Amino acid sequence: MKSIDINCDMGESFGKYILGNDSSLMELVSSVNIACGMHAGDPLVMQTTVRLAKQKMVAVGAHPGYPDLQGFGRRAMDMTPEEVESFILYQIGALWGFCRGAGVDLVHVKPHGALYNQAAKDAGLAAAIARAVKQFSQQLILVGLAGSQLVNAGEEVGLRVVSEGFPDRAYNLDGSLRSRREPGALLHDPILAAEQAVRLADQGIRIESGSGLRFSKVQTLCIHGDEPGALENATAIRQVLEKHGFTIKNLV
Repeated sequence: MKSIDINCDMGESFGKYILGNDSSLMELVSSVNIACGMHAGDPLVMQTTVRLAKQKMVAVGAHPGYPDLQGFGRRAMDMTPEEVESFILYQIGALWGFCRGAGVDLVHVKPHGALYNQAAKDAGLAAAIARAVKQFSQQLILVGLAGSQLVNAGEEVGLRVVSEGFPDRAYNLDGSLRSRREPGALLHDPILAAEQAVRLADQGIRIESGSGLRFSKVQTLCIHGDEPGALENATAIRQVLEKHGFTIKNLV
């Protein structure tokens, strides 16, 4: 039996500003990445989202990002590796506090936005993130873009790593995600997103380089909860994956 995890970024509301349909999306995914208050979220939102995840019986992960509320963590920042390590550790600890209070296990860590994309290519930044995760707990799973430096860094420090693919995003030939500033970066059609989900789950990410063509295995698929069509995408993706014989299962 084939299995795949479906994760979704959640808990990204802040104060009176509501973003995403977390409750409905949790019915369709197996893992959630909860914002830790730096790029989105606040203490009340974090607590509420952890409790909701417990109710819906989905695995909980921390979703740390750059301290960039206005830019939603999607703007690159010039931080030293030491700063990044501290900021990641701080955010994991904050979410863990709410997990402990709710009696929920913290399963994984997945960086957000610009931090995630930079760490995919920057070995030094990736190493800082991996060190922070290991410093908190070697039992945590580090989630990174399939074929990326972040995955390599996690493996090098002895963490369990999980490679991720994005059904609702377009890819460059080198396996990186196409910039959101470029046309066609987001797949808004649920049918196209579902078709890509199956390709990623079956084949992995296609990566072309000077050394030739290879495919990098994908173990979890991400749905962006802040997109207007997230619920439609999630519904289509789950239905098509199950139709193709995949069991939806979290990372534990």
